[in-house]
Amino acid sequence: MTTSTYTSAYERRLKMVQDVLTGQAELDGKATRDLAVRVLRALDHIPEQVR
Repeated sequence: MTTSTYTSAYERRLKMVQDVLTGQAELDGKATRDLAVRVLRALDHIPEQVR
């Protein structure tokens, strides 16, 4: 039996941004996550037509 863990769309997007930041910057895990949260917040405030 396998158990699957639900991952929200937000968490998947957050992980994607974290992965990019980890590959481009020398930050620790917490700093990378904090920055990824800020990036997603900024992106989420851009109107859909502009994105």
